[in-house]
Amino acid sequence: MKRLRVAAVQMTFAPTLGGNLGKIRSALSESSRRKADAVLFPECATTGYGYDFSALRPGEIRDSLAAVAELARHHRTNVLVGTPLFAGKRLYNALVVFDRKGRAVHAYAKCQLTDLDRRVFTPGDAVALFSIDGVAATAIICHERRYPELVRLAAMAGARIVFHPNAGLDELGVSKTKRNGADGIDARAFENGIFYVFANSVGPQGGGRWSAGDSKIVAPDRTRLALADNVGESVIIADLELAKATGEYAAESLVHPRFLSSHWRRMLGEIRLRARSSLRRFGLEGRF
Repeated sequence: MKRLRVAAVQMTFAPTLGGNLGKIRSALSESSRRKADAVLFPECATTGYGYDFSALRPGEIRDSLAAVAELARHHRTNVLVGTPLFAGKRLYNALVVFDRKGRAVHAYAKCQLTDLDRRVFTPGDAVALFSIDGVAATAIICHERRYPELVRLAAMAGARIVFHPNAGLDELGVSKTKRNGADGIDARAFENGIFYVFANSVGPQGGGRWSAGDSKIVAPDRTRLALADNVGESVIIADLELAKATGEYAAESLVHPRFLSSHWRRMLGEIRLRARSSLRRFGLEGRF
């Protein structure tokens, strides 16, 4: 079983798309120098989470994603970037996955929205399932850490890594309570027997809101392979020994209790079907 080197980028968002693209470019250059195979950016990394989404236009997002695709191709690196994403007139809080050739291979839209999300975003209707260099993976976005079924179902479908882009947005007092991590991440990794990659924003987010940083990469046995601080931007990197991601507990759920087995398998079939059409739903098929 192979080893995969992954990076999680911790960002303080810029106020403009151009500013955030500059940060993405810089982080990808560093990740490439450190020979990362896959690089995860936070939720809404192309815009920042505090952006005025009512002013956002589809063409701006297309241009930004085209630039990220070119960076993925240039660095020959898999890139997972949080971004708003249009489907028709509806706006989604999404993650787009690019392969080493700069091709979009998956798009996932956040299903479980916060009150702030609901002001502008439409909920997604799928479970993320995609491949990174032949390794099955999944994703959740920010608030969705509270919904363990999104990870469990993907692990049952074969995912061995969960990528979690986040953008903390709290009052400073609340943000401080989130530091150094009792956040459910270790539990998700352990209970599913998978690796967990978490990329967060950090510091002041505008409007008196803060993000706790604390980006991390966690092994299936809950070992923290890499941990960012709570102060500044950084790129953390870890080597994932994929033989350790057995997914055994998720696999056992497919067997017992027996009366659920057929129901699980039908659900997994629907998850795989929706995953195959993820780019088409957002008009990304063949675009990059």
